[in-house]
Amino acid sequence: QVLLVESGGGLAPAGGSLRLSCTASGIGFSMYAMGWYRQAPGNQRELVATISSSRSTDYADSVKGRFTISRDIAKNTVYLQMNNLKPEDTAVYYCSAKLGPFSSNTWGQGTQVTVSS
Repeated sequence: QVLLVESGGGLAPAGGSLRLSCTASGIGFSMYAMGWYRQAPGNQRELVATISSSRSTDYADSVKGRFTISRDIAKNTVYLQMNNLKPEDTAVYYCSAKLGPFSSNTWGQGTQVTVSS
């Protein structure tokens, strides 16, 4: 059974930083593309960042230069370092795992990030 567990969310001031973690179990972690998505109230879930099995990364334009995604194979964990946070970054952040381009995402339970102005 695939399980993704996020942690690290919370409250931060504008301009502050948070680091999210997502630990995976039940999968061959190194073979999966991992991602972070977010969903604010009333909005659709949107892509924040992805990292492939070969560690290539991609970011939403809104977070480029501020957020960094990384993965630690030994710990089966993917991270999202978020710097220079803005109030519009407030959302529930979800971790995802995907084996290939034609497979579906597996989701974590989400972690709340709130940025105060």
